[in-house]
Amino acid sequence: MNVFVLNAGRCGSTTWIRACSHIRNFSAGHETRIHLVGAERLNYPDRHIEADNRLCWLLGRLDRQYGDRAFYVHLQRDPAATAQSFARRRAFGILQAYADGILLGSEPTATPLVLADDYLETVQANIECFLRDKSHTLDVRLEQAKQDFPRFWQAIGAEGDLDAALAEFDIRHNSSEQNGLI
Repeated sequence: MNVFVLNAGRCGSTTWIRACSHIRNFSAGHETRIHLVGAERLNYPDRHIEADNRLCWLLGRLDRQYGDRAFYVHLQRDPAATAQSFARRRAFGILQAYADGILLGSEPTATPLVLADDYLETVQANIECFLRDKSHTLDVRLEQAKQDFPRFWQAIGAEGDLDAALAEFDIRHNSSEQNGLI
């Protein structure tokens, strides 16, 4: 069984994978196959946990390859905080790709926050639509992740050091402040 942590980004996916690194019977990675194309892009090893916000654009292919045989976590964070974090990153990354590629430059008057809100609404709708027929899912909010992680641990039959995994949620990984964006 594979596990996919579907998310928009800026919601704790790095921290989630750091916590998963304490699981012995699964490998875990964050954006491990982002540069690959074709069949290799989604060719994850069995018993692997992957968090990659770009999967929200590959959900049809993910469904074709893994369908209802995988476990899916929908990881979210407070929408306003997530949008603010993305707005600080307008000039690069996925928000730039969305605004300049998907929206073909977007409206000139659209602020980074308006673009971030639109991106988040789009991604959330994509993920919710994808998950509506999946049997093995867990919705998690970053604000409650430390409380929800043991449920995830049990649901996938994880083995390892749960206490060390939970301690990862006390550390800020990949925050905007750490990346010099505040």
